Amino acid sequence: MKIAVDIRVLMDKHYSGIAEYTDYLLRELLSRNDGNEYVFYYNSLKLPRHLLQKWPDKRVVFVRSAWPNKIFNYFLQKIWSWPKLDLMTGPVDIFWSPHINFSSFGAPATKKIITIHDLSFLRYPEFFNWRKNLWHKSLNIKKLLKQYDEIIAISENTKHDLMELLQIPEERITVIYSGLNKEDCEPQKIKKLASTPFILYLGTIEPRKNVGGLIEAYNLLRDRHLPLTSHKLVLAGGNGWKNKSIYNKAKDSLYCDDIYFLGYVSREEREWLYQKAKLFVYPSYYEGFGFPPLEAMSKGLATITSDVSSLPEVVSDAALTVNPYSSLDLARAIESMLLDDDLRSNYAKKGTARSLIFTWSKTAQNYLELFNKKI
Repeated sequence: MKIAVDIRVLMDKHYSGIAEYTDYLLRELLSRNDGNEYVFYYNSLKLPRHLLQKWPDKRVVFVRSAWPNKIFNYFLQKIWSWPKLDLMTGPVDIFWSPHINFSSFGAPATKKIITIHDLSFLRYPEFFNWRKNLWHKSLNIKKLLKQYDEIIAISENTKHDLMELLQIPEERITVIYSGLNKEDCEPQKIKKLASTPFILYLGTIEPRKNVGGLIEAYNLLRDRHLPLTSHKLVLAGGNGWKNKSIYNKAKDSLYCDDIYFLGYVSREEREWLYQKAKLFVYPSYYEGFGFPPLEAMSKGLATITSDVSSLPEVVSDAALTVNPYSSLDLARAIESMLLDDDLRSNYAKKGTARSLIFTWSKTAQNYLELFNKKI
């Protein structure tokens, strides 16, 4: 089987979210000696040498177009529907898009498959800035998805959203859960936290993740003068959008000196944070899947997350779930976890067991089975 993959999502050197998902899944697919061949398509003015060096595999052929992204997306793909991506790759059996992007196709015999991670931009457009909302509107997601023979949803929640918000027939959607990253590394620059008990959040700093609500909960927790005053709040992750109010909330906190924004952290640093934190808290309003809670659970870290969207589906009863719209409920959950060693230990054990269900091997196998069914 010959499989083309749109790897435009991998153009940045630092991966998170969907780029990381794509990276890990491709690694697993290429680790198999199954005779499959791959064509990786990308658009970039510069040669992304980090990609070319990542996959020096004889089964992988790279195909490149070299246009400025705005011209390529808005003019060539959206307005002129050129170039046809599946014609650029040459004859293939499957063209897989791991993320929504401006795309046009011209080979009817090639089966097109796309992975949808979430529809947060339709559920909660208020969480995005105007530029991002304009980009999503320009995509015309409903029309875009009509080009694909099959849609992969990474959770039942995303499948439900596809059916409800875009009226996609259920028979066009296959749910394939994500795998779980397994890496144990030493950090390079955050060892100063080694002797400090801390509560950890890891994710993009943006309104949808409810970071502001977490800061409010931390304030409430500290206001109670419990024997938790030594616990810092560590917020790790790159900047998203509309986050000025989040930084202001931290700045205005009476405990601002104990709130740490680490910015983007490497995989090595992230793994270390999971291992050293006392508790992981991820009170997001909406997720298509929810990698960080699952990753934290896999490290034996007791976890609190939201009781909405896909999060209960992923964590099941192995994490403590709360209403993300109540900072008081969140503060009480954090308090109970930190003050009760047995409760925290119980959730840590259940989390570890739950995380074993999710493997990239299983994800890759499900993808290959679907690809084979479609050709």
